[in-house]
Amino acid sequence: MAHVSELIAEDIEAYLHAHQHKSLLRFLTCGSVDDGKSTLIGRLLYDSKMIFEDQLAALEADSKKVGTQGGEIDFALLVDGLAAEREQGITIDVAYRFFSTDKRKFIVADTPGHEQYTRNMVTGASTADAAVILIDARKGVLTQTRRHSYLVSLLGIRHVVLAINKMDLVDWSQDRFDEIVGAYSAFADQIGISAFTAIPMSALRGDNITEPSANSPWYSGPPLMRWLEDAPVEDDLREKPFRMPVQWVNRPNHDFRGFAGMVSSGVIRPGDRIKALPSGRESTVERIVTLGGDLPEAVAGQSVTLTLADEIDVSRGDVLAAAGSPPAVADQFEATIVWFDDEAMLPGRPYLMKLGARTVAAQVAEPKYKVYVNTLEHLAARRLELNEIGVCNLLLDAPIAFDPYAENHDLGGFILIDRISNRTVGAGLLHFALRRSQNIHWQALDVDKAARAASKGQKARVVWLTGLSGAGKSTIANLVEKRLAVEGRHTYLLDGDNVRHGLNKDLGFTEADRVENIRRVAEVAKLMVDAGLIVLVSFISPFRAERQMARELMGEREFVEVFIDTPLAEAEKRDVKGLYKKARAGELKNFTGVDSPYEPPEDPEIRIDTTRLSAAEAAERIFDWLEGGAFDPGI
Repeated sequence: MAHVSELIAEDIEAYLHAHQHKSLLRFLTCGSVDDGKSTLIGRLLYDSKMIFEDQLAALEADSKKVGTQGGEIDFALLVDGLAAEREQGITIDVAYRFFSTDKRKFIVADTPGHEQYTRNMVTGASTADAAVILIDARKGVLTQTRRHSYLVSLLGIRHVVLAINKMDLVDWSQDRFDEIVGAYSAFADQIGISAFTAIPMSALRGDNITEPSANSPWYSGPPLMRWLEDAPVEDDLREKPFRMPVQWVNRPNHDFRGFAGMVSSGVIRPGDRIKALPSGRESTVERIVTLGGDLPEAVAGQSVTLTLADEIDVSRGDVLAAAGSPPAVADQFEATIVWFDDEAMLPGRPYLMKLGARTVAAQVAEPKYKVYVNTLEHLAARRLELNEIGVCNLLLDAPIAFDPYAENHDLGGFILIDRISNRTVGAGLLHFALRRSQNIHWQALDVDKAARAASKGQKARVVWLTGLSGAGKSTIANLVEKRLAVEGRHTYLLDGDNVRHGLNKDLGFTEADRVENIRRVAEVAKLMVDAGLIVLVSFISPFRAERQMARELMGEREFVEVFIDTPLAEAEKRDVKGLYKKARAGELKNFTGVDSPYEPPEDPEIRIDTTRLSAAEAAERIFDWLEGGAFDPGI
């Protein structure tokens, strides 16, 4: 490896000390396809002499075999490591590379240019202090340039370089450079990028990368490397109020209990008063513990363990904050969401939201609008598709401590996770808490669910029958309710068709409407269980996520999932309402089992095989199952 300070030979300890205390700049490269992002990073690594001899030899060999520069060194191959990237000559995944100069250390994220990989670009930008936005001098400002610039602005990156690359292919024309800068400036003003540095360059040839180029005598600004070395690293986090999300409760023995995490903003010292959120309990910091010994203070970016003077309840996911200026606590927000998943975001569907170390259940309301990045228009939308950006309200099942993303990225940035597959499906930025979340509080009631159920001599439950149309759910549910009525039980039957005549008459049969249909019914069922009733719910309810959401609304052992298991061919053969015939003829869209999926339960409490049991036998089996505990208020 060629880049080494002279101190290595002269004084290795001095070199290590100097290297340890260099500042670190995280930056990303972004832009449209084939603008030269990977080549630029490869050139930076090469010119900063951060390539080992064997890497250089491999690069030269690969350049001859799969390079795109006619046998010359193809610097993009230093970064494009996936086979598919080398085959297609594009970046797909985010590639992180480390390099350093005598002045500073760097971590650079090479992000893909294709629109379909926008989610990867957001991932790379989420931790960046600066952005290098590349433009091909021949093509000028493109759609992806606008998209990535908008995301850079959205994610709060304030230090921006406009790297106008491949200037050698336009004969280093100053007029062309000025034209591109003018066009980009007009767009930057619209999206809130108040300042940027434009640099003409040729990443492949090394012009204006580490040294000023003789090919652009009309350019008097810094080369890229000098700009990166001089760009201010965000240090204003130390000036903000103290925040530390708790990652781990450190309890190695009975004599020590501390709370470990990384300080996300501010400064903390022994004796400082802190507040634990969302509980609101206060205490005083006794010690700041690290592996190397106690510290007199900890600042933003340091990972430490804090011990407190009082035994207050603090758990992973809580936030320790300055008592005099704590973050807000809420469970409803407005947020910007970037959707990552191939499956669309459906309003009302339950997801998991992870903010820092805290994970809570979340529902996303119908978008207020989505942003058409090409023109920055706000467009109406009922859901978000892959790579779309929208502003939505977010409803959580528990309050969290937060700061708006613009003030604190750690306490304002979150991801959304699919509850079934555990995929990360979106990322978002919190704007503010909804006022209604601050104005609405639970009212304590003296007569509770247990008392209401006891007065009826039964255990309140939801019996949720799911299955294809024509499976026999309504018939079986009706027979079960009649049997319960004979026994003097207090019941109610929520039937899919009946509910659509009133409560859900405004909903259609799109995936989004089906999700909302089940959400509303689950909330009604929860109220009826709270009233002490045995509630029979007969709905196709095709998606596991919504059935799981309904289950989690209820108390322990209150939800009984009954799978009316009828094969599609048998259900279609029955076709009592003629719906399958219409669906097959194309007259009925989004029909479950035909052109809309049904996700069968994986582990229901009761499975009814209607090819072997009659409706009466099925009803009796469900009744027998309930009789084992549903009528005993003590169970």
